[in-house]
Amino acid sequence: MKAKLAATFIFCIFFIFPKVVLAWQAKTVHIADGDTITVLRDGHEQVRIRVYGIDCPERKQPFGKRAKQFTSAMVGNHIVEVEPIDQDRYGRTVGRVFVAGKELSAELVRNGLAWVYRKYCRLGVCSQWAQAEAEARAAERGLWADPSAAPPWRYRQAARPHGDGA
Repeated sequence: MKAKLAATFIFCIFFIFPKVVLAWQAKTVHIADGDTITVLRDGHEQVRIRVYGIDCPERKQPFGKRAKQFTSAMVGNHIVEVEPIDQDRYGRTVGRVFVAGKELSAELVRNGLAWVYRKYCRLGVCSQWAQAEAEARAAERGLWADPSAAPPWRYRQAARPHGDGA
């Protein structure tokens, strides 16, 4: 009976409440751009984070600098909570980033400084972000004030010699 109860408890911890197990806190020490930060975990381990589910304009694109400034103002030099989701092909941790009860991805999208990266955004929250993106677009907030705003994945594709995608 006790073994069955323990097994049920472990199942709940790992599968029903994964954030409890997976999320960790760290201090933001560098902002590379709107959707890439570096944090210091456990006081010594630097971890590069690619913010989950969104894509901010590249640095040389319109609003790229504003996206970076927004990210810096929101999480720069702050203790953040990171919920790792995956690892990308560059070795970065792909994760959700929270500070003071707010999620960085959601705030960037709401403020018109990021696209929902539908190709990779698979969590339930992505539909809420898509709605926030539509609202930002309708209000012409941030990059949506520019009718010719190009998604960063197209910008990157055009910049590659063979156009091999994002």
